[in-house]
Amino acid sequence: MNLIIKWILFALLIMAIAWIIPGIEVTGFLGALIAVIIIALVNTFIKPILQIISLPINFITLGLFSLVINALMLLLSAKLSPGFEVEGFWSGFFGAILLSIISPFISRIGEKTE
Repeated sequence: MNLIIKWILFALLIMAIAWIIPGIEVTGFLGALIAVIIIALVNTFIKPILQIISLPINFITLGLFSLVINALMLLLSAKLSPGFEVEGFWSGFFGAILLSIISPFISRIGEKTE
C-alpha cells in the first residue's frame, strides 16, 4: 500500500513539474504514473552505472555533474515513456532539479503512512 501511495504522490509531482517547467509535458495522470515507473527503473538500473563512469568528473566538479546525470536520466525516461515529453536538455535539467528537491519530502510522507 505504501508503494502505491508513493507512486501516486510522485505522479502528482511529475504533473506539477510539467505545469511549472516549460518544455515538459504529461498527457494525464496515467502518463505521469507510467513516467514515474520508468523513471524509477532508469534510476535503479542505468543511473548507478553512469555515476560510476562519471566519478572522476563528478569529483572534479564537487558533485555538480550529478545534476547533468539527473537531467539525462529524465530525458531518457521521457524517450521511453508514452505520454511524458521533455523537449530539451535545459527543461530536463530544471525538471530534474525540482524532482531532486521535492522527492525526499514525498518519500518521508510515504514512510509516515505505514
